[in-house]
Amino acid sequence: MTAIIERGASTAPIEPPPSHPRRRRGFFGSSTGQKAVMAVTGTILVLYLIAHMVGNLKTFAGPEAFNGYALWLREVGYPLVPKRGLLTLIEVVLLAAIVLHIWSAVALYRRAAAARPVRYAARRRSQAGGYVVHIMRWGGVTIALFVVYHLLDLTFGVANPAGGAAAPYTRMIEGFSRWYVTLFYAVAVIMVGLHLRHGLWSAFQTLGLARGRQGLKVSAALLSAVLVVGFLSVPFAIMIGVVN
Repeated sequence: MTAIIERGASTAPIEPPPSHPRRRRGFFGSSTGQKAVMAVTGTILVLYLIAHMVGNLKTFAGPEAFNGYALWLREVGYPLVPKRGLLTLIEVVLLAAIVLHIWSAVALYRRAAAARPVRYAARRRSQAGGYVVHIMRWGGVTIALFVVYHLLDLTFGVANPAGGAAAPYTRMIEGFSRWYVTLFYAVAVIMVGLHLRHGLWSAFQTLGLARGRQGLKVSAALLSAVLVVGFLSVPFAIMIGVVN
């Protein structure tokens, strides 16, 4: 009898502890949704960078062309929309894109860290664990700081020697006539280029387009280089006196 009881006890099914039902996450709570947000916001920011670079290059056409471009930005769509209406809308969209881009980056980083809570005993030297991580982290901080200063300097004129009442071309010349501002600008732009190159290549990998396609890697590097050179051409031309 005892043997039967023991055998029955030993073969009795062990009930698992009650599990708490997982809360269903929506699309934006998934890695797919977060990657989609990063891709869309990244595209918006890249298109803005291209348009902004083209606008900056009008500095080489002289004061009349650049000031006319700045005036057009503030009056585009008028009188259908109020003056500066479309420009304000663009700024709101850009701000939302930046916030969502940062949110998606942080969310994906936390998801990756949670999937591998224990670090490897031996550190592997890889692109993801090397300079790219530092570029994406400290580059983002550098870019954010410069954007704030850039707005105070050239948009609002608070930090510009010419003041906010001066013409946009004059603020551009006075702003980049200071070597330390140009140096800060160069560092920030190079960080943007490195960030963009890595971001484009990561997007290609996410879409499954990067495997075996060296041309896409070259394209990402080329677009980043064009933007960096385009943005840096104006301040350095001002520094050496080509534009004055």
